[in-house]
Amino acid sequence: MKSSRLVSMLLLLQTRGRMTAAQLAEVLEVSVRTVYRDVEALSAAGVPLYADAGHSGGYRLLDGYRTRLTGLTTGEAEALFLAGAPGAAAQLGLGSVLAAAQLKVRAALPPGLRSHADRISSRFHLDAPGWYADTEETPYLPAVADAVWNCRAVNILYRRWREPTDVERRLEPYGLVLKAGRWYVVAGPGPRTYRVDQILQLDVTREEFTPPGDFDLAVHWTAYQRDFHNRLRPARAVVRLAPGVSLPDPGQTEACLEGDGWTRTTVPIESLDHAHAEFLRLGTGIEVLEPQELRDRLARTAAELVERYGSAASGA
Repeated sequence: MKSSRLVSMLLLLQTRGRMTAAQLAEVLEVSVRTVYRDVEALSAAGVPLYADAGHSGGYRLLDGYRTRLTGLTTGEAEALFLAGAPGAAAQLGLGSVLAAAQLKVRAALPPGLRSHADRISSRFHLDAPGWYADTEETPYLPAVADAVWNCRAVNILYRRWREPTDVERRLEPYGLVLKAGRWYVVAGPGPRTYRVDQILQLDVTREEFTPPGDFDLAVHWTAYQRDFHNRLRPARAVVRLAPGVSLPDPGQTEACLEGDGWTRTTVPIESLDHAHAEFLRLGTGIEVLEPQELRDRLARTAAELVERYGSAASGA
């Protein structure tokens, strides 16, 4: 809707400062011509909006101009309170800050939206770690977060899985990621990824750094996860699955339904040993076609099972 788009444009200019028509069009997912029309509409409504010409020009609001917008929709108010992660905020040392911010937002909401926000808080709770995962101690997390925020280099003693296990590193921390209840810091040079709970010692230096201009934390993390899974499961197996049978781990590709109702698909595997154990769990619900070595190993296991239990079955 146009009214919602005008509000979004006003908030963008208020929070980001000067923006070009092309930048506004990309964020709002409209054409540049539509941006021109919306700018005219805001100006006609009395919003002090100015256009600067030149290479570094763009649209901006009059210095000091602020708008008090309370036009949150019901869904927006609910999402705002659902997005709160009190556990993560507490680990970062921001638990009281988050609580205070939510209290202020709640107080500013109209009564109807306030009740929706309260309902969200009472009926949904975010608990990121898995059931069987122990909670790692991260005593240096607030210090790492402060270094990320202030672009300060850190010297750490870090424990890794291979020898030598304890190593010293100088890091330029670009950002923090919370994944499945575990904190990671993405840092230069590299960048590389480190588990915060494996930091044994940390010293925040006075040395400031400038993150690379093209670094995007979300884009980097997506690529890092993809590369991690590719390294974790470098091999592939071609299998057939019986009707109603599915593999517990997603990632299968090239699935096609065959005439007998079975599904032929290609799946990533970590190793022959791991695949052998995992596929045995499915019993007769799976047939391995490739690689031949895995197929032969499963056949030998099946023959041993027949030999072991065959006499008992015939005696019954």
